[in-house]
Formats: sequence, C-alpha cells, structure tokens
Amino acid sequence: MLQSILSAEPTIRLVVFLGVLAAMALWEVAAPRRRREIPRVIRWANNLALVIVDTVILRLTFPILAVGLAIMAEARGWGLLNNIDAPLWFAVVVSMLLLDFAIYLQHIMFHAVPGLWRLHRMHHADLDFDATTGLRFHPAEILISMGIKLVVVAGLGPPAIAVLLFEVILNATALFNHANIDLPRRVDRVLRWILVTPDMHRVHHSVDPRETNSNYGFNLPWWDRLLGTYIAQPAKGHEGMEIGIEQFRTTRDLWLDRLLIQPVIGPASGHACRVVINYGSPRVERLFAVIVDLNCGSQPRPALSDLPCSWLESVAPCDRRCGAQLPTSAVLCYRP
Repeated sequence: MLQSILSAEPTIRLVVFLGVLAAMALWEVAAPRRRREIPRVIRWANNLALVIVDTVILRLTFPILAVGLAIMAEARGWGLLNNIDAPLWFAVVVSMLLLDFAIYLQHIMFHAVPGLWRLHRMHHADLDFDATTGLRFHPAEILISMGIKLVVVAGLGPPAIAVLLFEVILNATALFNHANIDLPRRVDRVLRWILVTPDMHRVHHSVDPRETNSNYGFNLPWWDRLLGTYIAQPAKGHEGMEIGIEQFRTTRDLWLDRLLIQPVIGPASGHACRVVINYGSPRVERLFAVIVDLNCGSQPRPALSDLPCSWLESVAPCDRRCGAQLPTSAVLCYRP
C-alpha cells in the first residue's frame, strides 16, 4: 500500500496542487477578503511562470529530492528514527512536526540574515496577496530550502510516507493561507489554533516591520504562539494594511525577468531585514541571538541595552539613546 502511494508521488503532487489552486482561485472570485490592486493576469502569469522555472532548476540541480532521500536513508539506516524501534504512526507524527518546525526556523533565518533576505524578499514584494503569492519564491531560495530539507531528512530519518505527506500538505496549506479568501471570522478564530489561516499569514506580508517579522508558520500555527512571534491582527486591519515591502513597488517589478534579478538590485534593505526582538519574549530573543550574528566577534554577546547606538535604527518604538533601557515593545534592528 505505502509503496503504491510512493510510486504515485508525481501524480499525487500534481493533482493536489492543481486541485487546491483551482479551488482557491474560484473561492477568491466568489468571496475575496481584499480588493485587488493589480490585474490578476499580470501577477498570475509571472508567478506561475516562476513555478515552472523553479521546478526545472530544482530537478536539474538535485539528483535526489526529499522523498527519495528518505527511502535511501531507510534502506541504509541513516537518521535517528531509522535507528530506534518506534511504531510507524509515531515516526510519521514526530517527523511531520519536526519538519514543520524546521521550516519555521528556516523562515526566520531567511528574514534575519541579510544575504538570505535578498532572496526571500521577492516573496514579500508581491503587491497583492493571493494563492499565487504562496508559489512565488526565487530559484536560489528554492535550492537552499531543499538543501536544508535534505540535511534534516538525512539526520532525522523520517519515513518516506511522512515526507510525502508533509510536502503535499505544506504545498496545499501554502496555497490556502496565501489565498485572498474571506473566511467567516468565527471560523478563522477557531481554525487558526490548528492551521495557519489567510488572515493570520497576511499579517506577515505587511510593510509594517513589526508585522512582517511575525507569523512565520506556513502550516502549523503553534510555533509562532509558543515562541512569541504571533500577532493576531494587523494594526490597520486587513482592508487597510499595505502589502509588500518598501522596495519594488511598481507593476514592472512583478514581471519574471525583474523577479529573477531582484536579489542583486539595491541594498538588502526593506522592513524585514530588521530583526524584531520583543523583550517580553526571552525565548525569541535567545532564538534570534543564535541565528543572527551581531558582529560581536570573539567577545561575549553584550546585553541588548548596551549595544552601540549605531546598531539601532530609529524605528518606532525603538529608543536610540545610548545605554537606555529599551521598552518592553522595543525593536532591535539589525543593520548589515
């Protein structure tokens, strides 16, 4: 049974992808959450063309992808779960949770490291927010993401069926939580406890830096809630919030050729290169301290309140006074 499912992997992926994309497209027409600012034909044509480019480059670059590596790891005894006596259901559940957590941490890393932000900002530079935004990633980011996933698969040793389920569900939820659909508010409030909803993830695509650096989850919402990166609603409301980043705000920037060269255009700036650290969440502070190099060299990492003023930008509610005790809602801004 499992072997039959794995052998049908390409068909399963394609059917689920096209089915969910078509369902979200119809839902967006029937019940949109926000008014469209850009003609759909421009964005959809270029975003879907990017999917084709990403797929071709990925297949040409990697001789084996995540499901294939999981099968190889199981045959050769690689990875933690292939070396412990655990029932299949347990291995599948643990694998899907840990793979999702790895994606969450990877997402934070792509925001926190300026070089990686250059790649990831293309996803955020979309001027509207709909299902195709969930497909809009630079080919270099796709390659790095797959490399990270292969390392996790090799180290964890998840069952191949768990990897397939995770990737299919992740792709489907990415289309869903980027969709411009108007979920009933009561449904959204309940659903976002078990799944990232469009209203929850739309906050992450705000130009407001505090909101951009929040709600990193693509699938499960629990990591954001547990680690203090969750924001329930945008400050200006879903109809009033501005989507995108400060750079790349013309219709011409939405075309495929401009998308591909975006990482080398301009500085690695834009709101999301500022790393948000909420002092009310020490767990997130420690997490960012590990991911972001604050240029301390070999010296011990200083207390955040002791950082030189040159390391802080005047972004409300930042306090630039040297040696001042920053407020609870302070934002520490990483300047590359």
